[in-house]
Amino acid sequence: MHNAAFATLGLNWRYAACEVDPAKLRAAIAGAQAMGFAGLNLTVPHKLLAVDMVDELDVSAKVWGAVNTIRFEGRTAPGDWRPPGEWGTDSPAEVRSVGFNTDADGLVASLREDLQVTLAGARVLLLGAGGAGRTAALKLASEKVSELFLVNRTHAKILELRAEIQKKFPAVAVGLGYPKDTNTPIDLVINATSLGLKAGDPSPLDERQFTWQQARAAYDMIYRPAETAWLQAARAAGCRTANGLGMLLHQGAKAFEIWTGKAAPVKVMREALFANIYAKS
Repeated sequence: MHNAAFATLGLNWRYAACEVDPAKLRAAIAGAQAMGFAGLNLTVPHKLLAVDMVDELDVSAKVWGAVNTIRFEGRTAPGDWRPPGEWGTDSPAEVRSVGFNTDADGLVASLREDLQVTLAGARVLLLGAGGAGRTAALKLASEKVSELFLVNRTHAKILELRAEIQKKFPAVAVGLGYPKDTNTPIDLVINATSLGLKAGDPSPLDERQFTWQQARAAYDMIYRPAETAWLQAARAAGCRTANGLGMLLHQGAKAFEIWTGKAAPVKVMREALFANIYAKS
């Protein structure tokens, strides 16, 4: 989607994927900075690690506690830090890395656009409290959901996450595990685990404790395959469903704007994503 966007705006830029061992992430960031990269995107498990590896954190990374986008900035003659698009022909002598988080806003944009969910006052069940789940939980709490139920394999993680939410967003009720009240519908169930990426993966939802008849909508952060078995089950039960493609699109569009300083051609980026994901599913 980024290369399609670069081409549309006539930018002589290129987006490339590189596999990096987590143990070598710091060296990879430094290497990209030394080679004059405009920036980076990071995926799991790098998002949490990078928080302590960049020179500066944007407020988005500070609030959500994870970095999925890095922009390299150079100090210009007047002393201001500028993104690569404003460097001119000469590379600055001093360059720094700045970490951003575009995942949180990307998730909310997708939930509203793809599921027409009203988050304020909603009851939400979140499966997974790892990097993606933690960011989602904090963002949902900031959107003033009324109740947030946290489910994770490691109980210690949801205890820690609940404490963080209660400190930052005390008005949000946080439940540990599945909701006990089976008569009041859950407005939204989100899968923030990796279960569903591989054929034959077990469901992230324990249907002995929660059935799809209790839910109104389901969102799977996984976007390949386009419809996991988990989403198929939700749709068959009458839930509104969406995968994580919209989140990928909107977080990418925001990253594009952070790097280039130009408005992202979202329509072009969406078409490129759909062609790539759905043509191969």
